[in-house]
Amino acid sequence: MNSVQPQYIRSRDNALLKDLRRLSQDSTAYRKLGCFWVEGEHLCEAALARGVRPLIAIFSESMWATVPPEWSQAADRNIVIADSLFASIGALESPAGMGFLFALPPVQGLNPHMASVILDRVQDAGNVGSILRSASAFGFRQVIALKGTAALWSPKVLRAGMGAHWGLQLMEGAELSRLSELHVPIIVTSSHRGRFLHQALHAKGLPMPCAWVLGHEGQGICQDLESMAAIHLRIAQPGGEESLNVAAAAAICLHASACVSLFDTAPQL
Repeated sequence: MNSVQPQYIRSRDNALLKDLRRLSQDSTAYRKLGCFWVEGEHLCEAALARGVRPLIAIFSESMWATVPPEWSQAADRNIVIADSLFASIGALESPAGMGFLFALPPVQGLNPHMASVILDRVQDAGNVGSILRSASAFGFRQVIALKGTAALWSPKVLRAGMGAHWGLQLMEGAELSRLSELHVPIIVTSSHRGRFLHQALHAKGLPMPCAWVLGHEGQGICQDLESMAAIHLRIAQPGGEESLNVAAAAAICLHASACVSLFDTAPQL
C-alpha cells in the first residue's frame, strides 16, 4: 500500500501542469520557477541514490497502479494524472509515466582547491550533459559554467548528464574574473600549441587537482581565458581529423587526469 496518498489532477489547465510544461519545454524556465523537472526511471533513481529528495512525485494513472514503494514514498506529495495529460508534459518520444519535481539547489561558492571543469560558452546541451557525466566519472566534482554556456539544469542537459548532476557542485553564469580565485592550475587544449597530452602524462607533467577548460564548439576558448592558463596541451590525432567534438575531448582529458590519481594511489608490485 502506498504510504503517501496521491492527489488526482484531471484538468489540463491545472497550475502545476502548466509549470511542468514550461519546465519541459523552456530550457531556462527553472531559473524563474526555482525548480526543475526530470522524467523517467533512470534519472529519478539516480537522484534517490544520491539522497536527493524531490518536492513532488508525478505519475501517470497507469504507472501509479504498479509503482514501487521507493518511488511512491520518495516525496511528501504524490500527483497522479491521466496518461494523456502526462504525455503533454513529457519531453520524451515515449512518455515515461513518472517524474520528479526538484527544488533548484542553492547557489554554491567556488571551491578554489577542487578539481574542476570550466565551460567557456559551450553551446550544445548534449555536449554539456556529456561533459558533466565525464566530470563526475573521473573525479572532477566542480563545474564552473561561464556566461554563454548552455543552461545546466535544462531538460536536455539533465538527460544527457544521466544523473551526474547530483554528484557535482555546479556554478553557472560565472564571470571570467571568478577564475582568479582558483588555486589549482588551469589547463587548456589547443590544436597547435603545447606538448601532447600523452607525453605530459608519461612524463608525470600533468597536475592533479587541476581545472580543465572546454571551449565553444566553433570559436574555442576565448583569448582572455587562454592567457590565464598555466599549461597548454594538445591531443594527438594520428587519424588526421582537424578537431574533436568538445565532449569527446573532455572525456580524453579528464580521464588522463584521473590516471594521475590512480597512478599515485596504486599499490607497488
